[in-house]
Amino acid sequence: MTALLQPTPDGFLRDGEPHLVISGAIHYFRVHPEQWRDRLRRLVAMGCNTVETYVAWNVHQPARETTTFEGIADLGRFLDIAAEEGLDAIVRPGPYICAEWENGGFPGWILADRNLRLRNRNAPYLELVDAWFDQLIPVIAERQTTRGGNVVMVQVENEYGSFGDDKVYLAHLRDGLIARGIEELLVTSDGPARMWLTGGTVEGALATVNFGSRTLEVLAMTEQELPAQPQMCMEFWNGWFDHWGEEHHERTGGDAAGELKDMLEHGMSVNFYMAHGGTNFGMQAGANHFGFLQPTTTSYDYDAPIAENGALTEKFRAFRDVIAQHAELPPYEEHLEQLGLAAQPTTLPAGEVAIEKVASLRATERFTRAAAEHPTPPAFEDIGLERGLLRLSREIEIAAEVVEGETRIQPLRLYDLHDRAWVYVDGVNVGATGVVGNEESEIDPATIELTPFVDRLLPNGGHRTVRVDILVENLGRVNFGPKLGERKGILGGVWQTIRFLNGWEVDAWPLEEMGEELAALVEGAPALEGAGDGDDLPVLVSASFDASAPQDTFLDVSGAGHGVAYVNGFCVGRYWNIGPQLTLYVPAPLVHEGRNEVLLLDLDKRPTQLALAEEHRFGRTDG
Repeated sequence: MTALLQPTPDGFLRDGEPHLVISGAIHYFRVHPEQWRDRLRRLVAMGCNTVETYVAWNVHQPARETTTFEGIADLGRFLDIAAEEGLDAIVRPGPYICAEWENGGFPGWILADRNLRLRNRNAPYLELVDAWFDQLIPVIAERQTTRGGNVVMVQVENEYGSFGDDKVYLAHLRDGLIARGIEELLVTSDGPARMWLTGGTVEGALATVNFGSRTLEVLAMTEQELPAQPQMCMEFWNGWFDHWGEEHHERTGGDAAGELKDMLEHGMSVNFYMAHGGTNFGMQAGANHFGFLQPTTTSYDYDAPIAENGALTEKFRAFRDVIAQHAELPPYEEHLEQLGLAAQPTTLPAGEVAIEKVASLRATERFTRAAAEHPTPPAFEDIGLERGLLRLSREIEIAAEVVEGETRIQPLRLYDLHDRAWVYVDGVNVGATGVVGNEESEIDPATIELTPFVDRLLPNGGHRTVRVDILVENLGRVNFGPKLGERKGILGGVWQTIRFLNGWEVDAWPLEEMGEELAALVEGAPALEGAGDGDDLPVLVSASFDASAPQDTFLDVSGAGHGVAYVNGFCVGRYWNIGPQLTLYVPAPLVHEGRNEVLLLDLDKRPTQLALAEEHRFGRTDG
């Protein structure tokens, strides 16, 4: 069968007719499935004729023995809805996707093999990829236009020129796509210069480029490096994502629309990255590492033209005006009416979320229960924990020593900590260490000082045996660059004075799956009274709000510290008072008519208040 899109020196032909691909990225795994159609219609309203999506391997295979294409992982349904809305589809199956997504889309469980090397011809790695593609690619292949569907383009790998230059690996992926039934146009995408293109392109796949500015300069480069072919910007970075602890990113619509104008006027096809960013639900946000770890926020709004809650922004109107010069579009208001869309989706009114009970998690069985012992602190990957917290517990002996008239206790040193740890000694909260948002600091070893607590731990001097509990948090595996494939945990071990401490009880806390369990724990635990002194941390907070109907809302957690939030048992995401994100988007399908239950697990402080907001709030509240 012949692919619907045909590249020529003068541009694309679609079914024999000249065609500009005007596409927008919407990741099905960042949008509640009940909102897929709404978001796709908003893409149509902007003037797009195509939707693009990555495929996140870790969403479909959360464990080695588990594969799913249901719920938020129902890629086939997403593509079918796009077809019903008249959109062609570009699918980028990876296996690596970057996307500011945890581990660049790779499941954490594949890293249990410490010798595995990602994104090259390494045989054990290719065996895993091939087994995954055997299940994934048929879902895409049966939805190609050659078979009556809407898939017109499939990407080989992703921005490979920013990682490696293994042409044998790229050829293996290309040939594997073809062997599994892909007949539509194959493409690659890389940065806008020869240095990226020489590593990331492969024969038999059309090269495209990714950029966000200086369009005319990029076009001059592509005329030289990619002659006699259609030019396409596979990722038009019209906004940007946020890391915890930095300023919120914004870009004016006029600035971005000027770049779009240059592309379309010069016959360059485009894919908006992102058209609609969506949400990193749960703890699925990834992290960058450029000298230090930079975890990405729960919101992936991206300052996109279609906001996280579907609102149509000033940037949306600016883009639509440019696209209307190259495609026949109905008047704006008329178009929205035809599609059954409101420019601003309704939200629940702002108001208080009543805190009903606060309990100490350390007073519950989950914190104190016995667990299997490991000789050294294992990595998350060693015990099959994708995301969440890892509790390490054992007894140690501490001793007082007098140095220059000061009584001291030797600190605990956590070597190669990934990423953040909270330490408790005989019930005393002795502090947190490790990564703090976007701050650059030396954390190897990450040190927990015990001397400030000498009066509580050793009031009479001498020495004694104490229980140490450590909670280790995965803040998001690196999704881009040479640190890709990062493992989580205390990878080097816990050191005290002159030696490593061995023999740790290890309890895995997969927080995304623990909403019901945590709700039961807070219900059965004694309520905390008063302001607290920090020794009761971490805390579980139960709260509620009433809704007259299922509608979008934003949970304002600016009165909380650092942790994860659940609404009606669903983990909506991580929050952190270092900002910039101070609210969590709660999509309407998660909201019930009547009472709605909110639960927080807060590691840093006892929350003072919770509220509902009608839009995102940005800033920081940690003083």
